Amino acid sequence: MRDNSLARGLIARGHEAHLVPMYLPLQLDEERADESAPVFFGGINVYLQQKYRFFRSLPRWIDRAFNGRGLLRRVAKRSHLTSAKEQGEMTCLMLRLEESNLGKEVDKLIDWLKRDGKPDVILLSNALLVGLVRELKKRLRVPIVCSFQGEDSFLDSLPEPWRDVAWKELSVRVQDADILVSPSQYYGKLMENRLGLEPGSVQVVPNGIDLSGWKESEGGKDKRIGYLARMCHSKGLGLLVEAFILLNDSSLTLAIAGTMGGGDDVYIEGLKKELESAGLGDCVEWSPDLNRQEKVDFLRNLSVFSVPVIYPEAFGLYLIEAMASGVPVVMPNASAFPEIVNSAACGVLFVPGSAEDLARGLQEMLDNPEREVVGKKGRRAVEDRYHVGAMALDFEKIFWKVVPK
Repeated sequence: MRDNSLARGLIARGHEAHLVPMYLPLQLDEERADESAPVFFGGINVYLQQKYRFFRSLPRWIDRAFNGRGLLRRVAKRSHLTSAKEQGEMTCLMLRLEESNLGKEVDKLIDWLKRDGKPDVILLSNALLVGLVRELKKRLRVPIVCSFQGEDSFLDSLPEPWRDVAWKELSVRVQDADILVSPSQYYGKLMENRLGLEPGSVQVVPNGIDLSGWKESEGGKDKRIGYLARMCHSKGLGLLVEAFILLNDSSLTLAIAGTMGGGDDVYIEGLKKELESAGLGDCVEWSPDLNRQEKVDFLRNLSVFSVPVIYPEAFGLYLIEAMASGVPVVMPNASAFPEIVNSAACGVLFVPGSAEDLARGLQEMLDNPEREVVGKKGRRAVEDRYHVGAMALDFEKIFWKVVPK
């Protein structure tokens, strides 16, 4: 979603911008900036071409059939069944693309990029795509900007030897890019350290959202604690449920919304049983897969918002959406959250991983007579620096550093 918003922001500033989907079709809750690009390196084609020689010479119209959006989305729903070993192999393969059997996929991408004249600059939306840089530079001779977006958590989840191989290869390949960008100071420094880069190598451009349609909280009488992110363990949903049980207040409502990935249903059923055992099952609302308008309505009816993630978060766009809705937040005192929450004065921070301290923070904010004022500060911060216009302008300035005027 960040990439689509950025493309729309650049177009609004008078530039031509194309959004190129990789692996899977885009899943958006807003109007797509550009419909012209097909899916490249579709997951099915990548798997078949790497494994079997026969598929490397098939005509492109057959590849397009395998890249059908409906087919790829059905396959994506079963991605949780992919073995960790296969994920590790494919990650390292994409980082060493010239050593793979995916030459046909590279050719298709470059042919499309050249169709109306080569681009002036290419932005890679995440660093796991840097295996493309050498071929793109050799055949298109254009500058490449690479954006970090939470790669460390994925790489750390890979089994050995793939984890070590991927980190070492990434540390070499990112240096092929002309400029490296991070959405937060925290994550930029983290990746500099982990990749052995010189301090200051990574520039910072905060993520931004399109503010059109976002309305400030109505602040009703009912006290509602809200969560809007993927319903999974790593986002801290279990920790929030534990804190809600500790609050033990049947006058409160815990409103949970977000996407569900493959395998998440089993985890959620376990949380529902915990809530039922605590006598709070009827105090919880579950709202999976909201569209954009439903998301706007969901957030503006909250009293306080929390996504207590338990891994290093590069940014957290869900936090900005809550702030745009004028909802005060309770977030972990870790990752990128302190630099956002403290600068905006839009909420409180709690000890990461502590359900007790999370419960304390939620109660503190629910009892705060200035809660509405705190929420409005978050809204002002988004209007000042976390909106799509600011993000597009910052990226434009970065592009001009490498694009001849």
